[in-house]
Amino acid sequence: MPKIKGKLGITDFYNVIFKGEKLTIDPKVVATINESHNFLKEFSQNKVIYGVNTGFGPMAQYKIKDSERIKLQYNLIRSHASGTGNPIAPKYVKAAMLARINTLSLGNSGIHISVVMLMIELINRDITPLIYEHGGVGASGDLVQLAHLALVLIGEGEVFYKGERRPTEQIFRKEGLQPISVELREGLGLINGTSVMTGIGIVNTIYTRRLLEWMISSSSAINEIMQAYDDHLSEELNNTKMHKGQREIARSMRSHLKDSELTRKREHHLYTNNDGVSVFEEKVQEYYSIRCVPQILGPVLDTLNGVEKIMIEEVNSANDNPIVNVEKKHVYHGGNFHGDYVSLEMDKLKIVVAKTSMLAERQLNYLMNSKLNDILPPFVNLGELGLNFGMQGVQFTATSTTAENQMLSNPMYVHSIPNNNDNQDIVSMGTNAALITKKVIENAFEVMAIELITITQAIEYLGVQDKVSSKTKALYSKIRKIVPPFKEDLVMYPFVNQVKDFIINNEN
Repeated sequence: MPKIKGKLGITDFYNVIFKGEKLTIDPKVVATINESHNFLKEFSQNKVIYGVNTGFGPMAQYKIKDSERIKLQYNLIRSHASGTGNPIAPKYVKAAMLARINTLSLGNSGIHISVVMLMIELINRDITPLIYEHGGVGASGDLVQLAHLALVLIGEGEVFYKGERRPTEQIFRKEGLQPISVELREGLGLINGTSVMTGIGIVNTIYTRRLLEWMISSSSAINEIMQAYDDHLSEELNNTKMHKGQREIARSMRSHLKDSELTRKREHHLYTNNDGVSVFEEKVQEYYSIRCVPQILGPVLDTLNGVEKIMIEEVNSANDNPIVNVEKKHVYHGGNFHGDYVSLEMDKLKIVVAKTSMLAERQLNYLMNSKLNDILPPFVNLGELGLNFGMQGVQFTATSTTAENQMLSNPMYVHSIPNNNDNQDIVSMGTNAALITKKVIENAFEVMAIELITITQAIEYLGVQDKVSSKTKALYSKIRKIVPPFKEDLVMYPFVNQVKDFIINNEN
């Protein structure tokens, strides 16, 4: 059972968000939160503390009366709950809540303990706040998106509960939950931070790792279908490059193919006496989409590992303002809420995911084009050529979706637009970056699904089910449970969507 203890890892997020495990909190963390809150309450007397007794943003010059300090926090939450567009899917919202719980548990925020305890209850009871995609510029963090979370915590707004969108007040009453105690800076402490972009980012890394595993498997299977020479995957060749990612991809593909009867040794075919041969009928080297997979997916793996590291550092950081330091008995004002770290990492991630979808599309095209592969019918058509179309129709979908990924992979990191009366004169757009990366990942799974169906049809046509590696045979069986072998043309969209749903929700 995952426990809030001041430090979370990817496994904790996976267990809570994907496996639905319940959260607990370490009593030491409760004591830390209480100590921080009590210190700030005492320290802020007769001092100017941003967001406690001042206005916000460019209105920070206005001092707030002691009698109106609580109203200030409610005003902040309600006024900033201004998101639009599509609701963010519950899985990503839960990740954002978990990220917010953790940063508030570090004792640098001075919030009331009820904030953390109520969010834990919401996660454990599968009550998900309604948060919209549009609204965040990622400068003072995810102000708008986190305001929607805060709105639910004060008993207002809407939630998703048992698959339905319901008023928060109604569900709190049904579940016997009480809104948080707003006593000091609970409004600002909740909405000032990077937790939505970070939560989405962490889920993005989990899905990208899953996508990469499916991509490694499909790339390995194509090596078998084409009876490729195996030296491009060799340890000897790949260890002449210093990149860890390339070496790991090659190792993983060698492991996948270790019991294959189809991949070939170059020394058995080309390192022999070829006197009298002027033109080789078979290609001496495979196309790049087959031969260069370690060099293409290696940077994807290295980038993913780097992004994951930054995301976990961010979730274990204090990312609001001001920062309370109980040990030093001081409050520090600055900009830890700024989302540039997350924005840049999300842009990196969507670029490598877009490249992954490009690789899948090129491998798919290789299978589809009989003039390139020389062993499969056009469009891997198992029916009557001319009368039937095989995989021809879905290739258009894969090409279109890949093109969208190429367009979406342009960076958000450099799209700063000043706002907030120029108080926020340079912003991160980190929330947009994380959400667009989410879209690119979903698109990549779509292309991957089409490629996997095509690979399965190719194995069917060649009749090599008993010659492929055990891992490819398992892959073939998984897809065949969803898509039957077909010669006559089928309506393809239900099968593509079912395979996409399967590979998104299952590890390879």
